[in-house]
Amino acid sequence: MTTSPVTLDSVLALLRAQPHDEDQLEQIAQEARLLPIAELVYLVGSRPATEAALLFRVLDKELALAVFEELPPLHQAELISGLRTPQVAEIIGDLDPDDRALLFDELPASIAERLLHGLDADERAMTTAVLGYSRDAIGRYMSPEVLPLRPTMTAGEALEHVRTHAAEPETIYMLPVVDATRRLLGVIGLRRLLLSEGDEVIGDLAHEAVHARATDDREEVARRFFGAKLLAMPIVDSEQRLVGILTVDDAVEILEQENAEDSARTSGSEPLPRAYLSTPILRIVRSRVVWLLVLAVSAILTVQVLEIFEDRLDQVVILALFIPLLTGTGGNTGNQAATTVTRALAVGEVRVRDLPRVVWRELRVGVTLGSVLGVLGLLVSGLVYGWPIGLVMGTTLLAVCTMAAIVGGLMPIVAKKVGADPAVFSNPFISTFCDATGLIIYFTIATAVLGL
Repeated sequence: MTTSPVTLDSVLALLRAQPHDEDQLEQIAQEARLLPIAELVYLVGSRPATEAALLFRVLDKELALAVFEELPPLHQAELISGLRTPQVAEIIGDLDPDDRALLFDELPASIAERLLHGLDADERAMTTAVLGYSRDAIGRYMSPEVLPLRPTMTAGEALEHVRTHAAEPETIYMLPVVDATRRLLGVIGLRRLLLSEGDEVIGDLAHEAVHARATDDREEVARRFFGAKLLAMPIVDSEQRLVGILTVDDAVEILEQENAEDSARTSGSEPLPRAYLSTPILRIVRSRVVWLLVLAVSAILTVQVLEIFEDRLDQVVILALFIPLLTGTGGNTGNQAATTVTRALAVGEVRVRDLPRVVWRELRVGVTLGSVLGVLGLLVSGLVYGWPIGLVMGTTLLAVCTMAAIVGGLMPIVAKKVGADPAVFSNPFISTFCDATGLIIYFTIATAVLGL
């Protein structure tokens, strides 16, 4: 159904109106039913906590659950505090175990424990199993609700088994095949099962499974998931026993979170845990101020370099005019290399052991870029300010581009090696490093060429 802006505005107006009587609450409910899920998620995610809780209360159970599942875990936790206990219990009980575990991560321990004990025994056991893995492990994002098949089943028996239990697992498009000890033997797609003869044996129809261990890193597994073009992936323990399944929606969510985190850190800030419009101002400030302070302290290096070469600037004032050009070129070259290598690391095109190859490749890229810019700098500055200055500029651009490309390609891999986030070592630190180092190269070449 297409929704006009008037409907959205009317819901906003009703939410802002105080106090709310029964007629107004009913009107909000009627208007809200006309909005698509995406608009309701926007309203709940962008309004203050009291208004969001009010809107959520008037939604029917199915609509409320659909909206709740689309919210970030931190926002889910904050919303729960403003809802009635019976409504909370219903919502928590209807969540998938993996989504429930992410929500419990954001709740105070006492509340999470109370909600956990309010679940039935099966749901509690599945949720506890997911909570047993670290936040970076893929086991934290898998669904333990799986429908396995035995290799001795016929296709007809397997189809009947799927029909009987189809409502229990999160997906039935990919069916794991396990032995009596739940050891993973292979997988079979629902399409192939439907097209098979009724007397064919599942063990003969199944094929080798692309799978992951529950303790594997979530981002690496998610990227492998999409690289193999899967709809679902079996998750096993250290003894190859099936413990859960990763579905495509959870893999998408993982990569969205990782990409948002990398994007924020590349620009020198921390990712926001909830919608921008509903994030408190101080929380946004905290996400940015740490990196600004770090970069401000780092930038002092540039000032100190200028102070060291102050006497050269006094002798040839024209050198100061080219400082922004050189620092900008070095920073941009380094950032380009870092961004390219960081992405290559993320998608598995480059690994830590490829460090020498990356350095050699970036060396050649840097020399080529530096040669092009250096010739241009030599000609332009030489014609305008004299050939000695032109020689300084051309040589410096060659050296700076080469240095920046190598450093930009090197630092993400070093970060990966020491267990840090490669995005953190991209734009902010590389820019500062290339600024200071580029100035040292610049004044060293100027001193040699101009005899300062």
